[in-house]
Amino acid sequence: MALVYRPVAQLSGMLLSLLGWVLSCLTTYLPQWKNLNLELNELEIWTMGLWQACVVQEEGGMQCKDFDSFLALPPELRISRILMFFSNGLGLLGLLFSGFGLDCLKIGERQQDHKKRLLLFGGMLFWMSGITAIVPVSWVAHSTVQEFWDENIPDIVPRWDLGEALFVGWLAGFCLILGGSLLNCTTCSTELHPSSVHYAVTEQQDHNTFSTQNLLVDNT
Repeated sequence: MALVYRPVAQLSGMLLSLLGWVLSCLTTYLPQWKNLNLELNELEIWTMGLWQACVVQEEGGMQCKDFDSFLALPPELRISRILMFFSNGLGLLGLLFSGFGLDCLKIGERQQDHKKRLLLFGGMLFWMSGITAIVPVSWVAHSTVQEFWDENIPDIVPRWDLGEALFVGWLAGFCLILGGSLLNCTTCSTELHPSSVHYAVTEQQDHNTFSTQNLLVDNT
């Protein structure tokens, strides 16, 4: 059963990791990390991401403005930029390493130990990529919730709310960690080589032949 499910688990882990990496890249550039809905003007919704702030108008569409300075950003957004870059880079390396370690790839199939190390290393990179994607979105979400419920801020002051990009980032991190876990689990499963299977079948055939010959001798 392990032989049957191992390629399926590897492909499932790769697809989940690829999906997580794409979502992580998407989260990095989405401007909806924070949303601000003005009660005085419900036709406008302000959004803020890692690179720009945008205003969504019902009639005029979306208008965005890039941030002028990296140092002028809040600390959570500065660190989030760096961590999301690390997440995307680690995810890309994980795809490359684990891709060369798949059993369905015929390259280097005689070096199973080397392919297993590549697969294991790729799974660990996916873990690191998932963690570095979850940390910044969780940090921004935590600071946003704290500011939203801050009693020192007057009620008339608009407050930022959680944006859609945070949920995309959580999903990306979950897919990367789950995909890396599946790949690492496949490296722990044992694989029967064709030579050992051929030897087992030959031995069984010889045993059956010997038993048949003994039975004929006894009957005679």
